[in-house]
Amino acid sequence: MSMVRAALVVVQALCNGLACTPPNPTPKERRYHTEEMYILQIAPLIFKCHHIITWTCAIFEVLYYLRTLLPQPPPSSPFTGSLASTASTLICPSSPTPNVVTTPFFIIGVLAVVLGCYIRLDCFRTLGEMFTFDLTIHPQHKLVTHRFYAYVRHPAYTGSLLLVFGLAFSHLTRGSWMTECGPLRTRMAAGVVWAVWWGWTLCVGVSRAEAEDRQMKKLFRKEWEMYAKEVQWWFFPGLL
Repeated sequence: MSMVRAALVVVQALCNGLACTPPNPTPKERRYHTEEMYILQIAPLIFKCHHIITWTCAIFEVLYYLRTLLPQPPPSSPFTGSLASTASTLICPSSPTPNVVTTPFFIIGVLAVVLGCYIRLDCFRTLGEMFTFDLTIHPQHKLVTHRFYAYVRHPAYTGSLLLVFGLAFSHLTRGSWMTECGPLRTRMAAGVVWAVWWGWTLCVGVSRAEAEDRQMKKLFRKEWEMYAKEVQWWFFPGLL
């Protein structure tokens, strides 16, 4: 494992943390879209899980990298050898020499997370007090049509999809601690987690986008219709 990968997993975890931290509290009395299935309303909880998963992976990958820097204990030192062996087992129970490496998929994943983080932070700044993780109406709510909102109607969800895409590419493919040492060592396990994770994220994004569109249409009518006609895409121009 290289120092590059160890540094990038930390950068990735930091970016994910920034993108998944609410910029404003949710005023419960202003919430809407509360009639949807509970499984589609737990995005804030899932974001907390993102924190735990990304930092767990980052910590274990950094520990593994630091372990590779330590010299091998001499055969004449059984205590030191036993201690090193125990540390290796705790870091990677499945193999003393896991293939944790920097792969093209990992690099693509890191870039996707950094881009997703940038988009979400820009949305936080653009909407200001109106941005909450639960769907709410601000007393001075207005229709925002600039920055990323000039290209897609729901760019914050674009950022979320990029986060999930990036984390999956980085940690659910070969060469990661999760698939070499962690609980997802079989291709089937990693594939199932990837499919469920992506499917849930997409369903939540579509459900919330439809609800937000309906609410904005009620509030802004003609202004909304003009905006929706000009900006037709939810998440990715020309795709979705």
